[in-house]
Amino acid sequence: MNASANSQTNTPSLLQSVLRGLACKCPRCGRGKLFAGFLSLRTRCEACGLDYTFIDTGDGPAIFIIMLAGAIVVACALIVEVKYQPPFWLHAVLWLPLILVTTLLPLRSMKALLIALQFHHKAAPGRLIERGPK
Repeated sequence: MNASANSQTNTPSLLQSVLRGLACKCPRCGRGKLFAGFLSLRTRCEACGLDYTFIDTGDGPAIFIIMLAGAIVVACALIVEVKYQPPFWLHAVLWLPLILVTTLLPLRSMKALLIALQFHHKAAPGRLIERGPK
């Protein structure tokens, strides 16, 4: 009974995993830092020793951010264009900073969130099933 209670305490709930991801903390313990730089990962957690080599987010965080930022910026640009019809140089002045803010600021948290969810759901690389001869 002690082993099952111990395994349940080591597995974070979905809410804990989301909060740990958004805070850019270790997905297992929630105390250690996940990143060594802006987007570069540490090799392991300094608090619990979790090896971060299992992490493979690929382009997922960037794709999510591009879709969200694109929807926000395009909607704002269309509203401003239809309502005020400013010159093109003003569009560049308005939307380039917004593009930078909506893409760079949430990128780190989105990557950490996907890592935490990957850990929570015990995601693994896909494997082909070996089938015998027919």
